[in-house]
Formats: sequence, C-alpha cells, structure tokens
Amino acid sequence: MNWSEKLSRFRGFLSQVWQLSLPYFQSEEKWRARAMLAAVVVLNLAAVYMLVLLNDWNRVFYDALQNKDQGIFWSQLGRFTYLAMIFIAIAIYRFYLTQLLQVRWRAWMTRQMMGRWLSGHAFYGMELARFTDSDTAPLTATGLPAPGQRVPDNPDQRLQEDVNLFTAQTVGLSMGFLNAVVTLASFVGILWALSGSFSFSLGGESFTIPGFMVWMALLYCGVGSVLTHYIGRPLIGLNFAQQKKEADFRHHLMRVREYSESIALDKGEALENRNLDTRFSAVFVNYLKLIAKQKQLVGFTNLFGQAAMVFPFIVAAPRFFSGAIQLGELMQISNAFDRVQTALSWFVDNYDSLASWRATTERLTSFEAALSRQNQTQTAVENVAPAEGFSGVETRDLTVQLPTGVTLLQSANLKAAPGQHTLLQGPSGSGKSTLFRSLAGIWPWARGKVTMPKDAMFIPQRPYFPDGSLRAALAYPELESQYTDQALQEALRQALLPGLIDRLDDYDNWTQKLSGGEQQRLAIARVFLKNPAWVMADEATSALDVPTEQALYERLRDMTEQAGGALISIAHRPTVTPFHNHFWKMRPDQAN
Repeated sequence: MNWSEKLSRFRGFLSQVWQLSLPYFQSEEKWRARAMLAAVVVLNLAAVYMLVLLNDWNRVFYDALQNKDQGIFWSQLGRFTYLAMIFIAIAIYRFYLTQLLQVRWRAWMTRQMMGRWLSGHAFYGMELARFTDSDTAPLTATGLPAPGQRVPDNPDQRLQEDVNLFTAQTVGLSMGFLNAVVTLASFVGILWALSGSFSFSLGGESFTIPGFMVWMALLYCGVGSVLTHYIGRPLIGLNFAQQKKEADFRHHLMRVREYSESIALDKGEALENRNLDTRFSAVFVNYLKLIAKQKQLVGFTNLFGQAAMVFPFIVAAPRFFSGAIQLGELMQISNAFDRVQTALSWFVDNYDSLASWRATTERLTSFEAALSRQNQTQTAVENVAPAEGFSGVETRDLTVQLPTGVTLLQSANLKAAPGQHTLLQGPSGSGKSTLFRSLAGIWPWARGKVTMPKDAMFIPQRPYFPDGSLRAALAYPELESQYTDQALQEALRQALLPGLIDRLDDYDNWTQKLSGGEQQRLAIARVFLKNPAWVMADEATSALDVPTEQALYERLRDMTEQAGGALISIAHRPTVTPFHNHFWKMRPDQAN
C-alpha cells in the first residue's frame, strides 16, 4: 500500500470518527455537551500552563540548591506549594468533567442507537440479513446488505461495549492529542532558548546548529514513531478480531443458558462443550497473537521511554561540565526536553489505544450503516384502509417469497370477515408462519396490499417473556400499571393458570421457569387481558393437552365474536378444526 492509499484510509477513518461524533454535539444536549467540551479544553490548556510555571520553578529551585541559598530555597518551596495545589485542583476537575462528558455522550449515543435498532423492526431485519445472501432476494429493496457489504454481528456488543469504548477513547485520545500539541508549542520555545547551539567541523568547514536539543528531540521521536508504527500495525486487525471473537463466545454462552432445559433433555452437554471450546479457542489463539504483538510494542516503548530519561543529560552534559550552564538550567533543559519528547511521542505512547480505537470505530460505523439501511427501508407490503363496507383481514395481490427466491404465495387475494374464524392449513414448510409474518408487515420478502384491523394481536410460536415480575410478563408490551390486579388475575383464570394468580409480584426468568404449556397459556392470558377483536394464533396451543386446547379455543372464539372480529389460526391438530368455519389452504408450490 503506497502513501497515497494510506493517507486516503486515514482520512476515511477520521471521517468515520467525525460522522459518529458530530450528532451528539448537534443534539438536544448540544449546549451542555459543548460547554463540557470547552471546559475540558480550557482545563487542559491550564494544566499545560502550570507545567510551564513548574518548569521555570525547576531552574530557580535547583540553582538555589547549587548556590546553597536558603532564603530562595524556602521561598521556592512555598511557591511550589501553591503551584502544586492549583495543579491538583485543575487535574481533579479535568478528570471529573472529562468523565462526565464521556458518560453523557455514551448515554445519548446508546439511547439513540438502541432506539433506532428497536424501531421499524430494524433488529429483526438485521438478524434476517445475517443469514441471507442479498442476491437471492429479488423481491424487495429491504435494506439487506448489498453484495460485499458485511452485516454487523452481535448488536448487543455494539450497543454495550463498543459505544462505551468509542466515547471513552475519542474523548481521551483527542484531549491527549490536544494536550500534546499545546505542550509541544509551549515547551519547544523554552527548549530552543535553553539548548544553545551545536558547532562542528566537516571537510574543513564549520557548521552551527541552533536549538540543537529541539532537533535531537525531533529526530529521537521521529525514529521512535516510525518504528512503533511498523511494530504495532498488526494490532488494528487483531483488536478488531478479538472483539468479534469475544462477542461470539459470549453470545453462545447466553444461548446455552437460554436453552438449558432443551440441551439437558437432549443430553447435548458434550456437544455444547465442544462448540463453546471451539469458540473460546478462537478467542484464546487470537489473544495469544495479540499479546505477542503487544509484547513487542511494550518492549520497544519501554526502551524508548527509559532512554529518553537520560538522553537530554547525555546531550547537555558537556555544556554543564564546561560551566556554560548551571544545575538549575540543566534540570530545566531536562524537564523541557521531557515535555517536548513526551508530546512528540504521543503516537508512540498511544499506539495500542489508537489501534483499539480504530477497530471500535470501524465496528460502530458498520453498525451505524446497517441501522441506516434498515431505518430507511420501507416494507414492500402496503397497509391499506379496508374497502367500504368491509372490516376484516384482506390481502390483495400478495406475493410471499423465501430469501432464496422460492415463491410461497403468488398474487393471493385472501379475505376473512368478522365472524369468519379462519384456519390456515397446509403441510410443514408450505409457508403458513411466513404468511402470518407478511400479514404483520415484518417479512421483508413480500409485496402487495394488506388490510389489517388495528384491534388485532398475534400469538407467535415462541412467546417472549421479559425477566421480572409476572405482572410485567403478562402485561407486555404495555406497562403493568395500566392493568388492575383484578384484570390480571382474571386473565390468568381465563387462560387456566390458577396457580399463578397469587404470584403476580414474583420475579423470575419466566421462560425458564414455566413449562412449554404454561408459556403458551401465559401468552393466551395476554390476549384475554387485552381483549382484541382479532387474534392471529400460530401453533399457539401445540404444547397443550386436547381438553385444555379446546377450552381455550372456545374462549378465544367467543371473545373475538363478542368484539366483532374473528380468530385466524395456524394449527396441525384436527381437534381445533371445529372452532373454525373458514379455511385458507396452502400447498408447497402455491396457496389458494
């Protein structure tokens, strides 16, 4: 890669940082954010100014020691006391405001990304896209990745870890860079004035180099920066890979916990252990590569730092021993050289952090791009108002495909009027559940027009229950405070869950705590609680015994009839057929 390409990539990286950073400072919190940023900048400038004053104090104090002048010695100790106290106060508030800016920025950025991830079914579309080749989905422009685009993995890591790292590293590194630039500007003049000139002869000619110590600092740090870049360059890719592999390992651990009962019943512990070990081995192997490179970088940077401690004394020693400068000036030169060298060595000292920052920025940028694609996507299924005199479920020219391009339903016109309790029939794999997703407007590979009453609820095959109180799980996705205890208890009673009536305030992981049948009845209890006119049930009673299933279906049918709607079901059991008077039949090649 030539320098032009490297410069272009660096500009692209800075553009990514700018695009991720700017929205916060233009948000509804912009004045607070800008004020904190300005305060942090001022405090950094004040800290550098204090270092300049302390550098001058070094000269006077050490000259007093060399001259054994007690009056100046004690006077300078008093001066040092108030300079140190001011410096400590600046350091405390610089730390506090820097951390406050970081955490407020993180909070805003997390809420913004989290809101976008959870709006418009973006989280669902991104999960579908992870397992889909966009070239095989010809039906819609769904926001799925274009060829060559990478679908972000582990959104939980992006929202929790990467946002935190990005805000912390952006604030820390940018303020560190500002501090280095201001320190360099403040001390390079001091070092130039103190270092004197260096004269030498070459080929019979005499040459003089003014500000010799400044040039030596530039040379020393320039060589160090180049060597650091070549030693540490692999860290960027290794940091990116480490974050991904750690997230993959954590994700599979969570899945084992989520499906612990199924794994235990299947006696899948050994296989899961192998799968987890494979993922952890990837973490371990990459980490070994990472620390091997970090070892090389740490070795070089420590050598560089230790040599910098004695380098100015070696260069300035001849002038001191010749009597050209006193001990105070020698110490001032050493201190000024250290400040200039530290400022110039900012790249060396922060290379590992820069590599991590770049990897984090690239991960967040890809996540942001995927969110933008999903948020800008319009579903190909158009929700339309019902025709005059009709108040049921209707599709017009509805075509449904799989991601592979296989057509499940072609230009279908389906109707279910109030009172028409409809059973969706067909063999497994014919697309019944996919049709339900299309009716709900969440399936990307569908087009056509759908009329769906507002007063409708879907009962999925796998109901979701948030961890927490039973009343919160029952009221989901609405707030539990919207329902009285009597309403919640009656819903449980209607769903044939009398054993849970007195447990509304119990906190638990209900997905793990309840059996499959209890989970299905709790999902149906939600429906009784909210009393919708239309209910779309996808295998909602598959884990129940026949008498319980029949009792619940009878109650669901009666509830929807009284509300002026109907029940639309997917079920394979013939025992639910008597509760329906209308049928949609799907075949593997086409639905009618």
